[in-house]
Amino acid sequence: MATNSKLRYTVPGMSESDAERVVELLQGRLDAANDLHLTLKHIHWNVVGPHFIAVHEMLDPQVEAVRGFADDLAERIATLGGSPCGTPGRLVENRSWQEYSIGRATTQEHLGALDLVYQGVIESYRKGITELEELDPVTQDMFIAQTNDLELFHWFIRAHLEDKGGNLSTAGAASEEEAARAAR
Repeated sequence: MATNSKLRYTVPGMSESDAERVVELLQGRLDAANDLHLTLKHIHWNVVGPHFIAVHEMLDPQVEAVRGFADDLAERIATLGGSPCGTPGRLVENRSWQEYSIGRATTQEHLGALDLVYQGVIESYRKGITELEELDPVTQDMFIAQTNDLELFHWFIRAHLEDKGGNLSTAGAASEEEAARAAR
């Protein structure tokens, strides 16, 4: 559950138990969106190399969109009677992924690592979409719309990692460090 174990109320036509599960799913995506927009900004500040300006400027619209996702997710939690939590402590305590591990690095290294970040975020959204099919089609629509944008952003990243045959330099990488090395 987000921060409170008890909802204050929920929307008409939704059971409290369904609303509690939907709030859990929303809070997980809120944590992911907050982490992702901070990670994207970290990369924006730490990217170097010949393609610096292209990547630096490509990331700002992604940061802004993902910040907007966080706001939408938090407002949906409140709409369902929950209490969204966007504090740094909550994020660190409850995330199921490792902190982004690349500091100052070339554009290709960051894009390689970011490829894996986007894979994880998108996979989690898709799992939520499946679970929300029966629980709440309104929240499912939100997840679908956000996933659409995330997949587009992921394509922007992967276009830098792909050769003319469609092969990704990061294929098979299991960690951000591996993906960064492979993308060099």
